[in-house]
Order: sequence, then C-alpha cells, then structure tokens
Amino acid sequence: MTARDAWTVDRLHHALPHSASRQQLLADVNLTPLDRLPAVLDRWARAAETLQAAAGRIAAARAQAAAGQTCEDAADRTADIQHDAGHRGDRQPGWGAA
Repeated sequence: MTARDAWTVDRLHHALPHSASRQQLLADVNLTPLDRLPAVLDRWARAAETLQAAAGRIAAARAQAAAGQTCEDAADRTADIQHDAGHRGDRQPGWGAA
C-alpha cells in the first residue's frame, strides 16, 4: 500500500489548513460523478501531501518572521496548491447542487 492509498476523505479534510479548502474538498466529493471521483481525490491527496511536506519550512519561516528576521527564500505557495487541487476562490459557500 502506498502513502496515497492511506488517505481517506476525513484525513484529507483534517490535513487542509483552511476552512475554505476543507469546504471545497467536501463539495467536490459530494458533487463529482463517481467515474471522475478518483481523479478529484488524487488532486486533493497531492495538495495535502505538498502542504505536509512544506510544514517544516512554513514553521521555520513563521519563527523567523516572529523574531523580526527576513526569510528571503520563503514564498507563500498556498494559492498555487489550492488551485492545483481544484479550489475555486470564487465559489460561494452553499451554492452547489441546489
């Protein structure tokens, strides 16, 4: 079994740091046709894995910023990761299958 096989919707949900991303994940799971669901879940698993891999770097950059130091090599890639997962910033909560 690979690391990707160990993901569940619940684990993906808890791995995402932003409530909007978690809402988008659940909307995607609930509104995606079954034949397209594996691809959608793979995108979200990649996003969660990318965020987990960056957790140490994010913590270090936050610590440097809190200490008043400039972290020259830090870049916020959250929007890129969310976009790759299928997160849509224009999505209005509650607007879906209704």
